[in-house]
Amino acid sequence: MASSVASSFQTCNLRSVILGDKNGIHVSSVPITHVGFLTKTIKCKESRIGKHTIPVPSNVTIMLEGQFLKVKGPLGELSRTYPREVKVERQESGELKVSKALETRRANQMHGLFRTLTDNMVVGVSKGFEKKLQMVGVGYRAMIEGKDLVLNLGFSHPVRMAIPEGLQVKVEENTRITVSGYDKCAIGEFAASVRKWRPPEPYKGKGVKYADEVVRRKEGKAGKKK
Repeated sequence: MASSVASSFQTCNLRSVILGDKNGIHVSSVPITHVGFLTKTIKCKESRIGKHTIPVPSNVTIMLEGQFLKVKGPLGELSRTYPREVKVERQESGELKVSKALETRRANQMHGLFRTLTDNMVVGVSKGFEKKLQMVGVGYRAMIEGKDLVLNLGFSHPVRMAIPEGLQVKVEENTRITVSGYDKCAIGEFAASVRKWRPPEPYKGKGVKYADEVVRRKEGKAGKKK
């Protein structure tokens, strides 16, 4: 009796593994030990900005050690440490080239960014940058007192701002402010902090705005018609 049951079980198990005999479905009782997935390597495109080399003027000195770059020129000195996703190389022609060290999305994003930052360093220490602001409003004026920029913007007291080291600030006609220096990031941050005290409003255009800024004007509320 036991042998007949065992024989029947083996036959049924064999049929279920090889053929299957229910509803036309082939069933396999073989355990699955590995599941494979198709992998596709994604190669990021090279940045249109990052692929260009950076010319180095003759009056600029470059010191490159691994991921550390130091740039020195007639206007000042700047340095930067680069992340592992990008690398900086000095070519035989003397130009700098920023390239990707990894084929990842983050490296692709950093490629163009750090090429621009490197170019800003070279141009900054050799030629410099400047940012101009314009004050619009009755009684709005600016002046330089020692190492401070003093702004009259309609508050109960004047606003006094210390000028950071490495920046030069010049005021013309009491309403035009020029911020210059060799560090473009520092120039932008200081100019933004000045503008933040009184951003231009859209109705009359009063406030502190960049010289090349276009303020979108809005029409005021119409009076009640009689």
